[in-house]
Order: sequence, then C-alpha cells, then structure tokens
Amino acid sequence: MPSAAPTLRPIPGAEHKLYDPADPATPAHGSELLDPGAVFRNGQWTLFSAGQAHCFGPPNLFSATLPPGAPLSPSGWTVARDPSGELLPVASSERSAPWDAGGGRHCPSYVRGSDPATNRPIERIYYAGAADHIGGPYSIGYLEWNGECWLDQSEPVFLAEEAWERGSVFEPNLLFHDGLWKLWYVAGSVRDKDLVHGYAESPDGRTRWKRAVFAPPDINLFDFCVRAHGEGFAAVFSRLSFSGDAPTEAGLWWCTAPSPTGRLSDWSQPILIMTAADRGWHSGPFKPSL
Repeated sequence: MPSAAPTLRPIPGAEHKLYDPADPATPAHGSELLDPGAVFRNGQWTLFSAGQAHCFGPPNLFSATLPPGAPLSPSGWTVARDPSGELLPVASSERSAPWDAGGGRHCPSYVRGSDPATNRPIERIYYAGAADHIGGPYSIGYLEWNGECWLDQSEPVFLAEEAWERGSVFEPNLLFHDGLWKLWYVAGSVRDKDLVHGYAESPDGRTRWKRAVFAPPDINLFDFCVRAHGEGFAAVFSRLSFSGDAPTEAGLWWCTAPSPTGRLSDWSQPILIMTAADRGWHSGPFKPSL
C-alpha cells in the first residue's frame, strides 16, 4: 500500500447481487460455477467462470451469457451446457492437459490486446493451471480466440521463477496498455497464509516477462483488477483475512492512477468500498471484476 495508512471511508452505495450459484433461481446447479468475471463482448454480457461439474474434480473454465443487448441483471443467465445438460467447457484440454488437467483451470481473466508484429486484434482468457493437484502449485497460461473457438495452449506462458514467488503463481489479472501485456498476480500459498503480489509485463503476453514485487505479504492483497477509467485508470482489489473474522482491512478496495503502473506506491490512497462482514449472501471478497 502507499506509505500512509489506508483510508477507511466506505463509498456509499447499494450492493446488488448479480450472479449467485447458491441461489436456486440461478441455473448453476449449486456451487458448480465460481470466480466469475463479467465481460461485455460482442454486444452481450458474458461471465467467464472457473467451476467444477457436479462440484467434483479438477476445475475447468465455463461461461454464462445474458441475451444480446440485455443489461446486467441477476436473472436471465444462460449457462453453456451440452445437449445432455452437462457443463460445456470454454475450450478443450487437448493440448494443455500436461500442465493443467490434473489440478484444473482457475481464476480466469479476459483481456483484449494486439499482436506487436501485425497489430492483429487478440482476445485471450488467462488462467492459473495446475498439473497435479487442485491446490497447486500453479502456473499461468491462456486460451486464445481464433475467430471460431477458444484454443488451449500446449505450455503455460508464466511460471514462478523468483525465490519470493515460492514456486506458484496464480490469480492473474491482465491489461493490455501501451503495447504491453501487463499482469498483476498472486504468488505463494493461501494454505500457508503467505501471499506476495507480483507485477509483470511482456511485449507479446507470452515471453520476455519483466517482473517485480507489487505488494508485500503483510497486506494479503488478492486480485488487483485494473481498467481504464475516465482520463486515467482505476483498480479494484481485495484484501484477505486469515484469522476467521472480518478485520477492518479485509474487504474490497478502490484506487486510481494516471497510468497502469507496476508500483503500488504510484496508486492513490485506497478507499474501502465493501467490508468483509457477513451479509448473508456474501462475506469476504476474493475476485473482483471491474
């Protein structure tokens, strides 16, 4: 965080349930779909989610859509399923299975960018994958849209390399800006209550990553989601609590910056916009989508 103490000033505003897999009114069959990210794509709202069919087995990536032109709403979602009613994955694992089949696909992050050589538009869904176990260790890869379908990749594009990453990188949040693919991510282990937040950038989103620590472990920063906002940029991020209660620093936070920098000190003093208190249908937040 910036050097000054965080400002504990919740912004007034109503909270609206958008998609609740535990609500019988949602066509998600319980908690099959989790970690959704909302995207307005091709004239309609889409949720790209991680999930487990029948709440069992390695997670995969799935989708749900509202009708074209419909505003965001908690009702009207259509979950992609095959003719038998089973959840339909966003993409196959034909090529990616060696690095993501055993532990599954987690925490999707949709991003639009371009090829630096051809300026060809590119759509990707980055995610964390695990080869052997649902609890990791993780590496980060992506699916890429080829005009007809999402294609999996034979290898991850971002692996833990630094000692402070402790062998696992996950919770990617991507932004394409000024010709660079910019990645904010978590490193370390939730189980060990030791999380470092990293930042990396690459000219093609696959290679030549330059990385650095973005936030130290004592902040418990999780999912730093950045988007253009007005003449600058805004970020919404969550801070976790490992104590089982809801301390004042846990919750959802908002900050801004003139450019999407990889230095936390360049961002404005963060403002708490939602606490981690139990509100019945939600408590501590994990994956904001801005």
